[in-house]
Amino acid sequence: MDRAQLPLNALRAFEASARHLNFTRAAIELCVSQGAVSQQVAQLEARLGAPLFRRLPRGLMLTDEGRALLPVMGDALDRIGATLARIEGGHPREILNLGVVGTFAAGWLLDRLADFERACPHIDLRIMTNNNRVDLAGEGLDLAIRFGDGAWHGTHADPILRAPLAPLCTPELAAHLPDPAALARHILLRSYRADEWPRWFALAGLACPPLRGPVFDSSILMIQAALRGLGVALAPPLLFEADLRAGRLIQPFTASVDLGGYWLTRLMSRPDSPAMADFRRWLITASSVIQNHE
Repeated sequence: MDRAQLPLNALRAFEASARHLNFTRAAIELCVSQGAVSQQVAQLEARLGAPLFRRLPRGLMLTDEGRALLPVMGDALDRIGATLARIEGGHPREILNLGVVGTFAAGWLLDRLADFERACPHIDLRIMTNNNRVDLAGEGLDLAIRFGDGAWHGTHADPILRAPLAPLCTPELAAHLPDPAALARHILLRSYRADEWPRWFALAGLACPPLRGPVFDSSILMIQAALRGLGVALAPPLLFEADLRAGRLIQPFTASVDLGGYWLTRLMSRPDSPAMADFRRWLITASSVIQNHE
């Protein structure tokens, strides 16, 4: 069927009628008469050569042909609506697919999303969290924020935030930690990066005690365990400031070990879109404000 000849009004009448299973309610939604809706649907059926509804005394029932057409029409109208919303007012909106390590998303980004919306109202952000394992191309991501040293093959990385690790625990547990050596008497909650506690103890001038207990692939989950008094977590205080300010967590020792930072990454083969460039500028500016106040 030629696109120029698509009976758009009739298709809209069908879609509304199929959702309501009633011509009158469809007419109210479309701000036309019930007769106009009924006539448009009848014309569409005549054009297709197949009935789309069975007319019942108290409403409508979709035929097999109507059931086949409804999801296609619903999806098409949703996509048209989304596109119109993005270009409403003459200001096209761009979709930006962003992968974010969960700790950064919960501990830093969420609190600043309103500021981002004010700064970049033309960007629709799609956020997908991960545990620092990300495939930019395979997951269809424009950008990804991840933790590490910034060296990922085939990837351009901009430094965003340094996040040194320090012991964090409940006030009740902290009361039993007069010095770093006392940590050996407690469960030390661990991430999948096995060198973190050994390097912290080396910084403190101590041998690392035997490590036991669960291993977490997420600092968020590890902190939840610490909040329940299950042990001492080694995590970035910067990203758990809310719990520290509220007194739910305590940083019993000032020593912190710097094992990397958060980076904004993209594939070297992927040129910047305007949305990617705008997000990068906003993110670097926002993170610089935080670091300059440390």
